[in-house]
Amino acid sequence: MKYRHAFHAGNFADVLKHVTLLALLRSLTKKDKGLLLLDTHAGRGLYDLSSSESKQANEAATGIERLLVQAAQGDATFTGLPEITDFLNAVRETRQRTSFRQAYPGSPLIALAALRPQDRLTLIESQPTEHAALREAVKNASRYARGHGGTPESITIECADGYARLSAWLPPMERRALIVIDPPYEDTVSDFKAAERASQEALRRLANAVIAIWYPIKQVKDTDAWRSRLISALPQKAGGEALSTLTLELWIHPLDTRVGLNGSGMSIINPPFQFEEHARRWLPALHAMLDPQCRGGCAVR
Repeated sequence: MKYRHAFHAGNFADVLKHVTLLALLRSLTKKDKGLLLLDTHAGRGLYDLSSSESKQANEAATGIERLLVQAAQGDATFTGLPEITDFLNAVRETRQRTSFRQAYPGSPLIALAALRPQDRLTLIESQPTEHAALREAVKNASRYARGHGGTPESITIECADGYARLSAWLPPMERRALIVIDPPYEDTVSDFKAAERASQEALRRLANAVIAIWYPIKQVKDTDAWRSRLISALPQKAGGEALSTLTLELWIHPLDTRVGLNGSGMSIINPPFQFEEHARRWLPALHAMLDPQCRGGCAVR
């Protein structure tokens, strides 16, 4: 059976991914020049947190729902952290637009609301049923976003292998791109290697591409080894200088606890100017909200 993200939508790992995505877009859209956002594993775009799949493990209760409750109570932790408030506003707007109290936007809808008329969005999903749902979700959301963001002409949705399609989309005419790589990690070793190869191919075609790779943290020695391989295999700049990289990690269980998913991370290649400085403020605050018992931790490196 193919991976279905509906079982995990809105959990703490989703929250980290989506706050990071909006933080990247907040930085990248400071320049007037347009960009291409390419999502290689887009999913279905919109999730129902009241569905039987979501309720099976009820992971959203300790993710997005916990944040929304704290925000409603006026938690001062949110003060001065636009990256987190951007995310919560995106969720609230999705629920208001759909009139669905437990709607949760995936990366495509979150990105769509943040992009400008000069930007383009390319969404790739390999599973036909998820692809069909994605098309419907984006069609409905793009009507809402048309006044301040994406239009049908700027959005492309493909049912294909996201890695295989990199060569068709890069380099983009804008010469600026944010590439989001979020595979299912059903076969962790294989998916880690595929993400490495995809990053190398993307950078070969567009050296200044910003690449954001989401990954699970189950056994920390495995993820540390993968991150080291990823960084060491990256191409160098023209003068022989290493590319800039940044890692954001958040875990809500002690590392290597045998609970399955202890945490997750975002490996960012070519992070925007001052992105690390901002992340060092909002990531600890996000961890404090998601892990009130302080069983886990977070890191920016």
